[in-house]
Amino acid sequence: MGLHTIRAVTAAEVPDVLDFVMQARAGLFPALSAGGLPADLADFRQVYLEGEGRFLIAVENSRIIGSIGYLPYDRRFAQLDYRGARVVEVVRLFVLPEYRRAGLARALYRAVQALAADIGVEVMYLHTHPFLPGAIEFWGRQGFTVVDVETDPVWQTTHMEYRLPVA
Repeated sequence: MGLHTIRAVTAAEVPDVLDFVMQARAGLFPALSAGGLPADLADFRQVYLEGEGRFLIAVENSRIIGSIGYLPYDRRFAQLDYRGARVVEVVRLFVLPEYRRAGLARALYRAVQALAADIGVEVMYLHTHPFLPGAIEFWGRQGFTVVDVETDPVWQTTHMEYRLPVA
């Protein structure tokens, strides 16, 4: 493993980024992959390049080795009350297996957190699942706290948040 760079995606890189994300997603969620591109990825340019979302990649020798993004939180989970707060949802954190446990995921998250802080975001929200090895523990180490766990026996969606310090 050599040196890597973390940076925003360019329009020319969108097809490669979509391939990277969809391959990583298929490895973690095989059943979901049959449904095609999720809405944020289908409209990648509008969402992440022209809209309020942001998307970063980690690149080493022109190869994508990691990704992360955020979107304005869409309030789709009724049990979470973020009225009056500026909230973004952290999405699509993927790191190639051979680059895991070396601090890359943490570096990607810190970079996207800095972008959010720069625009006045108050809460970083995400959800994850217990069947993803180490995910809940990883986010806990980044300062996130569990705010709700759904009782669904398959997904057990775990909602987490990090409240950014007030400037």
